[in-house]
Amino acid sequence: MTGTPVPVRWPIPQEPPADLFARPRRDRTLRLVAAVAEARIRWSAFVNRGTPAGRVDDHAITVVVGARRVEARETDVCSIEFVAPDGGRLPRWYPGAHLDVVLPSGKVRQYSLCGDPSDRYRYRIAVRRIPDGGGGSIEVHDALTVGRTVTLRGPRNAFPFVLPGHGSTATRLHFVAGGIGITPILPMIRLADRLGVDWSMVYVGRSRATIPFLAEVESFGARVTVRTDDEHGIPTGADLLPGIGPDTAVYCCGPVPMTAAIAARVRELAAAPRAAIELHSERFSAPPVVDGRPFTVELARSGRTVEVPADRSALEEVLKVRPDTAYSCRQGFCRTCVVKVLDGSPEHRETVLTADQHAAGEMLLCVSRCAGERLVLDL
Repeated sequence: MTGTPVPVRWPIPQEPPADLFARPRRDRTLRLVAAVAEARIRWSAFVNRGTPAGRVDDHAITVVVGARRVEARETDVCSIEFVAPDGGRLPRWYPGAHLDVVLPSGKVRQYSLCGDPSDRYRYRIAVRRIPDGGGGSIEVHDALTVGRTVTLRGPRNAFPFVLPGHGSTATRLHFVAGGIGITPILPMIRLADRLGVDWSMVYVGRSRATIPFLAEVESFGARVTVRTDDEHGIPTGADLLPGIGPDTAVYCCGPVPMTAAIAARVRELAAAPRAAIELHSERFSAPPVVDGRPFTVELARSGRTVEVPADRSALEEVLKVRPDTAYSCRQGFCRTCVVKVLDGSPEHRETVLTADQHAAGEMLLCVSRCAGERLVLDL
């Protein structure tokens, strides 16, 4: 499960030396370089503030697995580092971004980037092995060994991070992560801390042995509170948002019960006068179907017909008869499950396909539905 990281060229220093000539005060040139570097970080975050959720980057790159590490043994979480075959730079990314990982079997799965955005020489993801899942996590654990060549698509960002004063009216940040939900949050707290933003965080899990990157998170000191079910009990919304006042932006990622508790608590707090609180979240599972109606899907290539209930997605039902159907995020932004509609009127419930693609009959199986009673798909 572990490997030796592939050496990279030109590691990026986090701080400039005090002075090139060992004088007690920093060299003016180096102070200028440091100021420019920080300004570039802030500008990058500012530019990224308007990145639409679900923006697609289909650029494919070839990388090599450079390292694997066990991050939480009891929950079988390992981290994977990808590097360029020649040790060169990788495409830039921003906190909240994820990669589409094309697995050896051809399956495509999405994983949040949890490394340092300032490190252009490696990407890091973390994956929890799920024995009864869709098989993607098992393949990551078993097949992505050190030295293996892998194709990636992206990075793309469906969980954009907006700094206070750069598109957000908030003056402070609060983060909540549950277990493997720490992955998109880690780069956010790293950037917030580097830029001196006022922030706090609650990290929850069943026990300390089950949550990944614990030492890395605790290195931020008193800003972070770690709560585990075995020591503190199941947290309430108030436990997850302690001392949250007006003008706070909350970023959370974790299991549905946790994000639901946070959303309920934010609604309570936002009801108070002048309590402007932002909520940004990413969920583990597909969103529930809202205001759905039943409809019929005919698979033109096989002639089979499936009935889609009002509370289930077309993807769920199609997978029962076509288990090889490609899919990944199940939330309407990766486009892996795009299909061609041959007859019928789809009800589009995503924001990533263009008007021309809609006009061409494309739809996403995972979230879109039927505006009438029947769709005929090119499947």
